[in-house]
Amino acid sequence: MIRLAWLTVLAAAVLLMQAVSAMARPESLAPLADKVSPAVVNITTSTVVEGRTGPQGIVPEGSPFEDFFREFQDRNGNGNRPRRSSALGSGFVISEDGYIVTNNHVIDGADEIEIEFFPGEGQPKELLPAKVIGTDPNTDIALLKVEAPAALKYVKFGDSDTARVGDWVVAMGNPLGQGFSVSAGIVSARNRELSGSYDDYIQTDAAINRGNSGGPLFNMDGDVVGVNTAILSPNGGSIGIGFSMASNVVVKVVEQLKEFGETRRGWLGVKIQDVDSDLAEAMGLEKARGALVTDVPEGPAKEGGVLAGDVIVSFDGADVKDTRGLVRQVGNAEVGKTVRVVVYREGKTETLRITLGRREDAERGPVSDSGSGDAPGSTEKELLGLSVGVLTEQMRAELNVAEDVEGLAVLSVDETSEAWEKGLRAGDVITEAGQQKVVTISDLEARVSEAKEAGRKSLLLLVRRGGEPRFVALNLSE
Repeated sequence: MIRLAWLTVLAAAVLLMQAVSAMARPESLAPLADKVSPAVVNITTSTVVEGRTGPQGIVPEGSPFEDFFREFQDRNGNGNRPRRSSALGSGFVISEDGYIVTNNHVIDGADEIEIEFFPGEGQPKELLPAKVIGTDPNTDIALLKVEAPAALKYVKFGDSDTARVGDWVVAMGNPLGQGFSVSAGIVSARNRELSGSYDDYIQTDAAINRGNSGGPLFNMDGDVVGVNTAILSPNGGSIGIGFSMASNVVVKVVEQLKEFGETRRGWLGVKIQDVDSDLAEAMGLEKARGALVTDVPEGPAKEGGVLAGDVIVSFDGADVKDTRGLVRQVGNAEVGKTVRVVVYREGKTETLRITLGRREDAERGPVSDSGSGDAPGSTEKELLGLSVGVLTEQMRAELNVAEDVEGLAVLSVDETSEAWEKGLRAGDVITEAGQQKVVTISDLEARVSEAKEAGRKSLLLLVRRGGEPRFVALNLSE
């Protein structure tokens, strides 16, 4: 009897769990679609492009038939006349007064932009012209504005950081020009990076096709967690690998476009690379973390005391995981703000105070280094799988090395060595070893000896190629 009662209780518990599960997952997405679809829009753009010159006829110049053929070409549109090209995309309304978010590539270069609203109660029946408030090619986001006769229905942004792999999502838009369409799927992956410095894509298997660009990706609460931007496909159609720019990135961009008409990202002014385990060991770091500074041109970081070879481990009170993380942290910071930057330097940490510049200004006006230096004498040596020699004037000319760069030229690399595996090649210039400048062969030999005496397993080199610096850690057993 006791066993029978226990089985009865267990069966009831299973039925209760099934009921709860059924309640948690709706049988239909129709209520969600009804709720958010009025805020989704179709976008049509048109651009005037130059026409192509048509056939010129076969009559010789000066022939009495020349005027006849020219008139025939003009009547049939074969002259060099402008023509209008159209394109389709998607977007969504984020405020009742007519602000609309879409992709930059949807409206880039357009002469006219028209917005078609979902055919629902209270929405405009006719196409409305839109003007561009601002664009951000770095995240492929654009902000538009329409003047509507009444308040528009709109949707809100959600917190994309709460989206988990496996969560249900819904994509809406205008795929392949077919009009308003809904597709559903799940979050397949998070924090995807395609090609941009500020990329933070949500990957989804919800069907996304051409024309869906700029449309919203909704969570089950009806909040926008992404802007559908790209697909991975061998044939141009959806194969279940779509990418939506995370809403937490989009929100910051939209706020700046709305306020300034452009983005205003913080700028630190350093060149950086990731810290791998070899670099961490060579520098005495307990674990691979932070962003290693390879160069400090004129800018906020240089004024604040950052040096090449520093590892930035904290920025404005937040830990720095890697270079990608630092780029996003700095970009999200306010221009002109003075921040605390913690760097690891020569075995200890130092805190610097740096006033951030504006990245967009720096990109418009790059600063070039100039200077002069001496050309030491010519000697050669084989070390760490490398054959190195002191820079001569002839080498500088052949390798296109600036006059202010001092160091050792890599003459050849043993193809069986670790140096070759890590990408060192003839023509590279070693400017530092063990975070100290090297000008002569004896400088490099001294750095090798010092590292071995300190019990290091590897030596950190600063190498320049085509003017671009990077750090490489080489095993001292080579």
